[in-house]
Amino acid sequence: MGLIHIDLFTTLDGVAQAPGGPEEDPEGGFAFGGWQAPVTDEVVGQQVVAGMEGLDALLLGRRTYDIFAGYWPDQDDGIDGGIAQLFNRVPKYVASRGTPTLDWAKSTLLDADIAAGIAELRERHAHVHVIGSLDFVQTLIAEGLFDRLTLWIFPILLGQGKRVFADGTVPSNLALLEPAITSPKGAILARYARAEGTPSTGDMATRDS
Repeated sequence: MGLIHIDLFTTLDGVAQAPGGPEEDPEGGFAFGGWQAPVTDEVVGQQVVAGMEGLDALLLGRRTYDIFAGYWPDQDDGIDGGIAQLFNRVPKYVASRGTPTLDWAKSTLLDADIAAGIAELRERHAHVHVIGSLDFVQTLIAEGLFDRLTLWIFPILLGQGKRVFADGTVPSNLALLEPAITSPKGAILARYARAEGTPSTGDMATRDS
């Protein structure tokens, strides 16, 4: 059974909107598109690549798909050629309520029944990565349709913008898979697995000493 990975860049206050560039997602008058660039470094780049080990399919929301499809097909020989070659090689699945034209090679529209579509992807692939696609991620989180959550948490506060965990988030348990990694510029990488059950409660005043 394959795993569904969610990979996101987020600020310390949980904003994950448009990390890559000014025009990525200006919805809501978001004024900080491209906030990730000044706080990234070599360790971030290395770990992003390492996190793609075993990736054999991409699952993307429509907006992220359009951005990727307009960029990666022409980058095989660029500075991120290794990522480009991987993305161009693997199947791409797109979540959309419409019927978009999918011109990027090996692209397919995900089943309208998201849960059924995810189940099919689990049978077909070992490691399906959802990158960006923040609006679609809300559905995956709310319905528990993911297995791994990787967050790069950058040391800035924006106070506005779409957040990783929006109003549809449901009580869930996560388990840290490995010690967090910190980059020279202060970004923190945390990799989690979705765990069973919902958070329990207790009383700190009566805890065991």
